[in-house]
Amino acid sequence: MKKQLWFWATLLLAAAALVASALLLVDYVRPAPVFCGAEGGCGFVKKSPLAYPLGIPLPVFGISGILAIAIAAFVPGRTARLVQAGLATVGGLVALALLGVQAKMGVLCRYCAVVDGAAVLLAAIAIGRVLLVVWEPPEKRRSVMVGVSMLVLALGVPLAIGFSKKSIPQDVPEPIAEEIRATPKGKVTVVDFVDFECPFCRMTHTELKPLLEERKEKVRVVRKHVPLRMHVHAMDAARAGCCGEVMGKGEEVADALFDADPSELTPEGCETIAIRHGLDLEKFRECFKSASTEERIKKDIEAFRASHGHGLPTIWIDTQKLEGAQEKADLAAALDTAIRRL
Repeated sequence: MKKQLWFWATLLLAAAALVASALLLVDYVRPAPVFCGAEGGCGFVKKSPLAYPLGIPLPVFGISGILAIAIAAFVPGRTARLVQAGLATVGGLVALALLGVQAKMGVLCRYCAVVDGAAVLLAAIAIGRVLLVVWEPPEKRRSVMVGVSMLVLALGVPLAIGFSKKSIPQDVPEPIAEEIRATPKGKVTVVDFVDFECPFCRMTHTELKPLLEERKEKVRVVRKHVPLRMHVHAMDAARAGCCGEVMGKGEEVADALFDADPSELTPEGCETIAIRHGLDLEKFRECFKSASTEERIKKDIEAFRASHGHGLPTIWIDTQKLEGAQEKADLAAALDTAIRRL
């Protein structure tokens, strides 16, 4: 029974290496990294000559080697022990070499380190299986099935998660990336920075609204408020827009604010819009004057600056930035391109 602990130790190490290798493979294959930062150790190694031996992503070799060593652990007999020891020895030597190369480059790819460290330990166990403690896989079918399931899950789950996540290029500002990550799978993220008094925002809204309505099952719209100081009533309108969202009538109130004459975007005019759309006036007034509404607008302005915004309107359709007044055809093309990429 104690000898079988080496079998389970082998599978645990193999499972850890498979998880890390699968995460690396996702980032090698996807157009933008999902798990590793492009500027970190993983990204540095990915750009090195080591990354694609024979034109094949390095993690493919790691997965293949680890699986071969793990499969040998399921086979009893001297031949299987020798094969496992031979495979593991080669894998361990390659792993030590790769760790040495990383050290020489002065970088550390944490997922690579997990794979390489596991490979070295697997080599030690496999050599020990031949020279020191001769152990065999468990005979019970249930134990074998548990072991196989461990390996399948270790490889399959990270791949499934990695390929289901949206791949966000590193040059996309964090406020936009955060909204893209928050969008349900199968939908495009539209982040719209607006000032309700801005004439160009109004023009773009007129063009964008019917396009979004036609594609409402495929888009998630996030409106962020950037009231410009040059517009006298922009801040009041932004407060009203925030309160409309909080009170469940965000789009209706926003449409009314865009359609109203700028001179009507006073606190009183905003109250009239709120009443017209069935909002409780007292609750609207509380929201309009609340510190939380002011804080929300401040955060939206900070997000605009962090997203390298220079003028309004600015619209992000997933990772594409559209700045300034937009033609309807250009908006439709950007939306449809993003939807096709889903």
